[in-house]
Amino acid sequence: SVQALLKEISEKFKSDVGEQLIDNYLQKFLPKFVYFDEYSTMRGRISIQDLRHRQEKGEYMDESDRTFLSLLALVGANLQDLENQTSYEYLKAELESASIGISDEIFEYWNQNKQLRVEFDLSPANPNDPPPLNAGTILHVRIWNNRHRVSVPFDERSKGFVWFFSFLSYFSKIEEEEKGDLVLLLDEPGLNLHAMAQYDFLRFIDERLAVKHQVIYTTHSPFMINLKHLDRIRTVQDVDDRGTVIHSDTLSNDMETVFPLQVALGHRLANTLFLAPHCLMVNSASDLIYLQILGELCASKGHQRLDPRWVVIPVGGADNLPTFVSLLGENYVSVAVLMDVTPKNKEKMAAINRNGVIDRRNPIKWVEVAKVRTADIEDILDPMFYLKLVNESYEGDLPATVTMKAITDSDPRIVHRLQAHFESEDIAGGTFDSYRPAAYLLQKHALLRNEIDTETIERAASMFERINAMLPSDSIDVKAVNGRTLAPTL
Repeated sequence: SVQALLKEISEKFKSDVGEQLIDNYLQKFLPKFVYFDEYSTMRGRISIQDLRHRQEKGEYMDESDRTFLSLLALVGANLQDLENQTSYEYLKAELESASIGISDEIFEYWNQNKQLRVEFDLSPANPNDPPPLNAGTILHVRIWNNRHRVSVPFDERSKGFVWFFSFLSYFSKIEEEEKGDLVLLLDEPGLNLHAMAQYDFLRFIDERLAVKHQVIYTTHSPFMINLKHLDRIRTVQDVDDRGTVIHSDTLSNDMETVFPLQVALGHRLANTLFLAPHCLMVNSASDLIYLQILGELCASKGHQRLDPRWVVIPVGGADNLPTFVSLLGENYVSVAVLMDVTPKNKEKMAAINRNGVIDRRNPIKWVEVAKVRTADIEDILDPMFYLKLVNESYEGDLPATVTMKAITDSDPRIVHRLQAHFESEDIAGGTFDSYRPAAYLLQKHALLRNEIDTETIERAASMFERINAMLPSDSIDVKAVNGRTLAPTL
């Protein structure tokens, strides 16, 4: 009857229908989630007896235990095989063969020390060691460094390599067993890898893991952020009264959350800057402004301007030169410094060229702003014109108009004389910011450019000629015809 049928259906679906659908039909389509963190790294010494007893009794085994068992399973062995001395030599060879295969895969992405290999050995336990290492048979996992010809315990050396090896051991076994889809959850991967090694691990994720599996990892390291795929980044915040909040929009996060991303972007920007083959280092951003404006004026008059192959880098003074030079690496062809050549600065440059930081075939060269006297780039301008820029850019701070008579002539550099004047008169807190007149000229240059005299343009053109002469021989005069810059002719 209908009532009997309804009763049968009701009894058959007493449990939640949704759960039955998942269990019976959808479960097989779900991917397996695999979690790996720092605590999953393999130990350097393993008590075979203790691990076997815990395995047989179903007792707790931590992530390090599981990683070692994964490596053991890769060679088709078990813990009893390790305790059987008659099969040990064969098993040791199998383990080391597996470790070589894993190491070879690591070294496809590991560009640090490639002189490492993993070795295994068995010995009786030392009764004086802490439990469980004081009983039974102990397996020693060691790293042999072929460069230094010495081995050290696995967990006491090269933590980055240890983590990488442990992860691949664990992952290789799971990948061998699981034929379905995997979602890899990596908690702070590469924490013990230095910056360049973290870049290597990013490449490993993209080329080895992500081609087959979904990879989700957490990080606070700017070097673990792939800036080629900003669309993949999700920021995570612990928000009061809301709990964990995940954003794909970085603009909706606080500064602390997006700080690693800011550092990563800053590092990429710096790398882009320093990959230029021809670098011109100047004091400050104001120098960059003057080079641009004076270059346009020179080109409009048929003179040389700064060759467009130069990348201008404000370094903040001669004291910072060694730091910036070290960032160049081996990427440069020509490096010139446009600063005042004081005895102190000359010694800094000589030290940089001596100490081997740069390629001795391409030493860094110093180019003077002016041929005849000590000068900053501001001294190329007519002094009266520069004082006009100062007075108008500092209009709200000056008690009276600054004149040539008001500033001392004890220093040939006008910026230094203005600094002394600002200090003595306590103007703008006693500090003269040379960027303000430069920024004012940039803002008003359409109106002010006609006030720059011919002598200034000629001095600037002479400076550009000296700078461009430091480029390789294929550098040709950069001039302008009818206001248009001509491309270099080879």
